[in-house]
Parts: sequence; structure tokens; C-alpha cells
Amino acid sequence: MTEREYNECVNLYADNVYRFILKNLRHEEDARDVVQGAFEKMWINRDTVDNERSKSFLFTVAYNQMIDHIRKNKRISLKEEFNENERGTVAPKHDAKRILNEALSKLSETQRSLVMLKDYEGYSYEEIGQITGLNESQVKVYLHRARLQLREYIVKVENVI
Repeated sequence: MTEREYNECVNLYADNVYRFILKNLRHEEDARDVVQGAFEKMWINRDTVDNERSKSFLFTVAYNQMIDHIRKNKRISLKEEFNENERGTVAPKHDAKRILNEALSKLSETQRSLVMLKDYEGYSYEEIGQITGLNESQVKVYLHRARLQLREYIVKVENVI
């Protein structure tokens, strides 16, 4: 991968990688750190990265760094919790985006990542398997289970009203 190809990769995929990581981590600064680390690794390994597979390489590295970040933070467990009412604004009752985000937050990290990669980023099962290190069958099963959980949460009356 040349310097020009690397810069094109940054321009093409930076927003997608950031959006994917941010949806999973739900913390802007942490997401920026993970994405920056992924691009740094890509730059360091640019001689071995095939330009045709740069997107897959980038998402794989970002995904692995995100998992490492989550594991590290589980040990530290310094998390500030905010109540919706303490912010001063109350979210509307029928906020589909809020309900979907709550439903996504109920999933495990793996399930949430699979949903994000498939439904938000549009990766194939094979590509998702390469990124996450799962085989194609596992991706399909985990994704199916995640979608069932999402559906169960979203259609509950108390979540919609």
C-alpha cells in the first residue's frame, strides 16, 4: 500500500469505522482513540496490507482494538451513569431511534458488532467472519439470535408506549 492509497483509505473509510466503533462503545473519545489506533496500525503495516483488502483489514483491526478496549474498561469499571431526567430534557415517548439504541445496548458486544457490521455497514457474512474471527455459520447464528432479541425488545408494549 502506497502513501496515496493509505490517504485514500482514510478518506473513504474513516467515517464508517468511526460510526461503527462509536455505536458499539457509545463514547466519542474512546471511539476516536480506537479508530486512530486502527489507522496507526494500518500505517505501520502498510507494506504488507493489500490495497484491495484495506477496508477489511481496517475494520478487523478496529474491531479487535475495540474488544481490547472493552475488556480493559470492564476491569477498570469507571463509568458515569446519567439518568434521562437529570439532563434537563425528557425524550419523547415514541422515539424510534432511542428505542433502537436501547435495544442494541441490551445485546452482547459480539451481537451488537455483528448487527452493526451487517445491517449498518453492509458487510457479507464472509467478510464479517474475517473481521470478527468467527466462521460464516457462527456469524449467521449469532446474527439471527441478535435480531430475535432486538425484535423481542422492540415489540414489547412498554418500550413502544
